[in-house]
Amino acid sequence: MRRILFLIVLSGSIAGALAQTRLPLTIPRVADPVTLDGLSTEAAWDPVTPWIPVQYEPDNGAPATERTEFLVAYDDRYVYLALRAFDSDPDGLRANTLYRDRLSGDDHFEILLDTFNDSETALLFTTTPAGIRKDAAISNDASGGGLATGNWINGDFNTYWDVATTVNHEGWFAEIRVPISSLRFQDTEGAVEMGITLQRKIARKTERVVFPPVPSIANWAFLKPSMAQKIVLEDIKSERPLYITAYGLGGAEEQPGTPQEPHTYSQRGGLDLKYGLTNNVTADLTFNTDFAQVEADDQQVNLTRFSLFYPEKRQFFQERAGLFDFRVGTQSRLFHSRRIGLDEAGQPVKIWGGGRVVGRIGTWDMGLMGLQTAESDAHPSENFSVLRMRRQMRDGLSRLGGMFTSRLGPHGMYNLAFGLDGIVHLKGEDFLIYQWAQSIDHRAPDGRLIDNIRIAIAAERRRRRNWGYNSIVEWAGPMYDPGIGFTQRRDYVLVDHTTSYTWVKGPASPLIWHRAGLRGFAFFNPSFEIETAEIGPEWDFSAKSGAGGSAELKLQSELLETPFALSDRIQIPRGQYNFFRFGADYHVSHTRLFQVRPRVETGTFYDGWQMAVGASPVWYVSKHLELSASYRLTRIRFPSRNDTFLAHLGRLRIGSALNAKFSANAFVQLNSIQHVVSGNVRVRYNFREGNDLWLVYNLNMNTDRDRVLPHLPTVDVQTVLIKYTHTFQY
Repeated sequence: MRRILFLIVLSGSIAGALAQTRLPLTIPRVADPVTLDGLSTEAAWDPVTPWIPVQYEPDNGAPATERTEFLVAYDDRYVYLALRAFDSDPDGLRANTLYRDRLSGDDHFEILLDTFNDSETALLFTTTPAGIRKDAAISNDASGGGLATGNWINGDFNTYWDVATTVNHEGWFAEIRVPISSLRFQDTEGAVEMGITLQRKIARKTERVVFPPVPSIANWAFLKPSMAQKIVLEDIKSERPLYITAYGLGGAEEQPGTPQEPHTYSQRGGLDLKYGLTNNVTADLTFNTDFAQVEADDQQVNLTRFSLFYPEKRQFFQERAGLFDFRVGTQSRLFHSRRIGLDEAGQPVKIWGGGRVVGRIGTWDMGLMGLQTAESDAHPSENFSVLRMRRQMRDGLSRLGGMFTSRLGPHGMYNLAFGLDGIVHLKGEDFLIYQWAQSIDHRAPDGRLIDNIRIAIAAERRRRRNWGYNSIVEWAGPMYDPGIGFTQRRDYVLVDHTTSYTWVKGPASPLIWHRAGLRGFAFFNPSFEIETAEIGPEWDFSAKSGAGGSAELKLQSELLETPFALSDRIQIPRGQYNFFRFGADYHVSHTRLFQVRPRVETGTFYDGWQMAVGASPVWYVSKHLELSASYRLTRIRFPSRNDTFLAHLGRLRIGSALNAKFSANAFVQLNSIQHVVSGNVRVRYNFREGNDLWLVYNLNMNTDRDRVLPHLPTVDVQTVLIKYTHTFQY
């Protein structure tokens, strides 16, 4: 028994090495045509040997409870992937949505392709019994934590591929066809090696089966390119088609508060071009760029004295977005694409056009981007440029890279920023991360060089078993200001450390794992006084039922050298404050048709007392209708000043789909601090990939109606837009 336990523990620590030493599998080339009907019964599939998966969860390594077969083949133009998902209870299959790029607690078939064979990046293709398409891009080997925390999965990425599914009395079946031209790869003497992981999710059982076998050594280990099975495709050549996407747009805008011309009308058009320069380098050009169909940002309530971060949703910036993700510490990015074409309030600034080249040359990842914005009432015309280079080291897990950005305007305006970053694989799951950046701005040409520098170093253990740690040290100068980046704080030293222990439970336990940790951090100002500090225990868990939750108790300290405005009428005086916070949340299995995810937080807050409660219900009414919402009530009472801060933040999403082509999404938000109710309605008809008709309606309403002067209109602004895009392939 001791030997068995030792082998189980040892298997987790060497899983990454095993993934690298699996022998590559040669994928068969099919000669007969493949009919895309989902069934994989035609003659072309006869020579293909099915792969049999095992459980990833809830019982890692155990046989699948439902018979499952994966098949992979290719020909001159496509890679084919098939699922035979037999099921003892076909009526129990879940297909809760017809909405593109969404999983709503569905059964699904998911394919990870590490096309660059770099054990770090991958493309993800997903479908359900309803035949929806969902694609994403993975970076950083699906790893977060420390300085690598962030969007390692980019769900806004889209590419060209097709799928067909069939549901019958035996279960459900799928065939996916990915054009070789949609993949980026490197061939060696006509052979291409890449990584692949295939998985099936049985929603009603919260069971995930996977090939190859993947030990649950880390969060999201089944999405780690480093754990993928190596495959070989022989004698293939990537087609390099030219995609030309043209759009035409017309719309109207009403601003009732505008004294003259409250109604404006517009019509415009533009063009995007995409061409594969080589098998793995793609060029994009854009002219008169437009993002009218992008969903509105989520409203937020800011309880800090620092800027809020909003993610990028615009499609032009999504391809290889992970390559451009250059972080410098926990709260800073050297490049944040939202600084291009959007002002500080999130309003669009016209983009005349630009271009981008991304891909891989040998062991180097390369990204080059340049865009020109138009002049407006509030902003001059500016040029934005970014160059990113990153090299994979010989061990396959370490990286070395650099970035250069420039922002140029009229009359000698400029901002330049550059930096180096890297990941060093120490041993096992231990990594060292380093980041350095410097900015140069026309407004401060005579400043000390060291004042424009930001440095961060971290060490972390990337695994979900036994002891873990995450240690960070940062330093930021007072004048550091990347013109196309994002920074919350300047002029500080940060020390941040987390120690944790994770228990991975056995088959008899209702839990998959649970983790206890202790985290503490401190920001020091130039006088080496503690400006912000926090320390306290954390605990979280994941259950085999699909449920999970967390709890934390934090002691905090804040030094305010100037008053802090919490709202337009409440200020917190300068001074030293010590307070505490307790928070807990819980979520049921995401496979349930109705879910409620509560969150509670309470404790002291500066010189007051805070109570915050929230919930995020989701109801999958049918595959044609999905309702989701979130609500958070924050109440902070300051007895010594007889002040009360009350914030309501609510969101309601209504997603509907008549079929896989026609869908509508309504997004309504309430933010009582900003005194606004906003609505964003998007109706889409997808003729085929690249050909879309959009109807978009936006509305902002003022809720601060008790003001005497100036008197605000009920409707602040509303717009309606119609946009059609058409893609030509040559």
